[in-house]
Amino acid sequence: MTPDFAEGLAIMLKLAGIAEPVREHKFHPKRKWRIDLAWPEEKLAVEIEGGVWSKGRHIRPKGFLGDLEKYNTLTILGWALLRITPQQVRTGEALTLIEEWFGRGGK
Repeated sequence: MTPDFAEGLAIMLKLAGIAEPVREHKFHPKRKWRIDLAWPEEKLAVEIEGGVWSKGRHIRPKGFLGDLEKYNTLTILGWALLRITPQQVRTGEALTLIEEWFGRGGK
């Protein structure tokens, strides 16, 4: 994930009146896993998946399998996860998804 996209999305969220997320939130007591943007009280996690078109870490076998473990653990711990791309941040689609999640009362 490129910090610029997380920062851009955080600005969009603020302008839309959505509570500020925690950046790089460590959600697991033992693992060093972090969530790009998180609302811990609501248990909403947003991961910005970089490298989709450039054969980045998230689509290589080892990175993909590591992400599966992380995302499944998030779900077991009761979190909702929105996986988005940098392009979805650019187009505003990411903001719309997060607004929809909050608009439906979260979980």
